[in-house]
Amino acid sequence: MTVRLAFSLAMASLWYRRKVLALVTLTLTLSITLLLGVQYLRTEVKQTFTNTISGTDLIVGARSGQLNLLMYTIFHIGDATNNIRWNTYQKLQEDQRIDWLVPLSLGDSYRGHRVVGTSEQFPEYFRYGRDQKPELVEGRWFSDVFEVVLGARVARKHGHQLGDDIILSHGGGRTSFSNHKDTPFTVAGVLAPTGTPVDQAVYVSLEGLEAIHIGWESGVAIPGRTVTPEQALERDLTPDNITAALVGIERKVLTFQVQREINEFREEPLSAILPGVALSELWRIMGQFENALLGITGFVVVTSLIGLIAVLLTLQVQRRQEVAILRATGASPLLIAALHVIECVALAIAACILAVIAGAAGIAGLSPWLLETWGIQIGLRPLNGVEWLIIASVPFAAFVVGLIPALQAWRGSRKQGLGHVAPE
Repeated sequence: MTVRLAFSLAMASLWYRRKVLALVTLTLTLSITLLLGVQYLRTEVKQTFTNTISGTDLIVGARSGQLNLLMYTIFHIGDATNNIRWNTYQKLQEDQRIDWLVPLSLGDSYRGHRVVGTSEQFPEYFRYGRDQKPELVEGRWFSDVFEVVLGARVARKHGHQLGDDIILSHGGGRTSFSNHKDTPFTVAGVLAPTGTPVDQAVYVSLEGLEAIHIGWESGVAIPGRTVTPEQALERDLTPDNITAALVGIERKVLTFQVQREINEFREEPLSAILPGVALSELWRIMGQFENALLGITGFVVVTSLIGLIAVLLTLQVQRRQEVAILRATGASPLLIAALHVIECVALAIAACILAVIAGAAGIAGLSPWLLETWGIQIGLRPLNGVEWLIIASVPFAAFVVGLIPALQAWRGSRKQGLGHVAPE
């Protein structure tokens, strides 16, 4: 038996039954695409998740657990346990070991989107992904007290354009009956999609947040004490406190030293966390769900391979005359068995190639839409080691399952002769 002969006979047999086997290959291709797609998305989403914030060495907030601090400062989920006094923030600014600070003040909302009070340091120092900075697709960063910059999804969802006036609401809920209607903001800019929580936030100045809360107490506007925008601009709008601050330290060796000193700050209880460590811990908690999804998808591929076995066993009934002719021309039982294994592996390889092509085309076509519509950033990249291992495992699994019809064919061909079919 030569390899070339076995391969040529197997290819001829596959081509002869191409209509039936095309359906099997399509089913297997869809299963592999699903399995590979889940793994690919799992890797990309994890990468995007862990790169929600990059280049920031510490996040400083009121004393809290690191996950809670991460969730409300970066993901805008939940509320702070307390605020940081403004003079504490100023002391951090004076620390020579700290190269930059970005203040964050939370608490208000716009139609369910978190309002983030910050400064011009935010677009200058905030980074996400692979050291990417937020870019504006329209307008500019706010320069006036009553100007606002919208995240990409906020602008898209509500159809806002430059120059539109919006009214912020008190509190962080989706529904609020306390609106700052006396102090509207004007849209000055719209950010490009980032695939991060930045897309769903509304950015104003710290002074703007102070201005809209003049005359408010305990979340309620006191009649006669609220002011107009013109009157607010005449006031001192320096904030009394902020929610948190992003910290950048160029000399990384000092990071843990600064973190320890902030955690031991005596004037007020503070927490300083490493965002990368907190993100990894949060992903570890969520990882069990993605592993379950990957396992379910693996069962789909196994089911498709079992279907391949069933089809090949069914086709054996139609191939008895073919096997009899091969045996009469001198083909050994081992060659007959090898044909089934080669056919299984060939179908699996073809399905893998089609799955990679279909997956790449799908990602290339859908990634712009996913980013703009859903804020999910997924791009084409070379397959990693795990994904290549998944692809390689499919032909190997096909080889194993192909031994079942091969063994049956080997046993049957030993009893078969030209013009005579041995009963099974």
